[in-house]
Amino acid sequence: MLDATIARMKALIVANWKMNPSSLKEAKKLFEATKKAATVAKGVSVIVAPPSIFLRDISAPTRGGKVGLAAQNVHYEAGGAFTGEISVPQVRDAKAAYVIVGHAERRATGETNDDTRRKVAAVLAVKMKPILCIGEKTRGSTSAEHLLFVREQLLVGLADVPLAKLSKLIIAYEPVWAIGAPKPMQPRDMHEMSIYIKKVLVEKFGETGMNATILYGGAVDATNAAHMLREGDVKGFLVGRASVDAQGFTELLRAAAAA
Repeated sequence: MLDATIARMKALIVANWKMNPSSLKEAKKLFEATKKAATVAKGVSVIVAPPSIFLRDISAPTRGGKVGLAAQNVHYEAGGAFTGEISVPQVRDAKAAYVIVGHAERRATGETNDDTRRKVAAVLAVKMKPILCIGEKTRGSTSAEHLLFVREQLLVGLADVPLAKLSKLIIAYEPVWAIGAPKPMQPRDMHEMSIYIKKVLVEKFGETGMNATILYGGAVDATNAAHMLREGDVKGFLVGRASVDAQGFTELLRAAAAA
């Protein structure tokens, strides 16, 4: 099982393919390259989040339990009149074990904190694991502005999560201003955010919150991954554009393994 593997790994990398690639043939090729890279990246686990239409076709078991599958989004209802949506039971049946919830690009289309709350609860209800994305759009003149913004995302998104299920959750901090930027935020700044996120979790859940799995997302590649892992107080990364470049992603995994 990937969960057991993650627990003893030095890094977890979530590969969010977004709306790529354009064909199943390309998706299978990219998935095979990702599996190969993960196999030789010692101490690194990978979760691949392809477009949901490809989930079932690339869901073959992977050697060593180092690669899992995630859906990029779901509706919080299990079924019904929701044209164009996909349900949690459907992606689970397609062999996904994780779901990305509240990605910045989903929030930009109108997804609210309350929507994320419902989705997190729906995912946990069927024993899948949510990857809850949080992060401010901009940095204001004072730190209190973005900290309060992140705090609200966390507390609303996790409002229906009981203490017993906190360990099933992954938090991905992705500052919107850093996504697609030439450079990521600095590890020291990420370290401060990790401390703050854990502080909020401890306030809600007690000391168990200190054990939360926190990832960073935003302009991560092979040149900065190791530095962020060593000094950013993160367990790994949520990777977008770099995850659909087979060579670049392989190099990123190597860098994470060497951290």
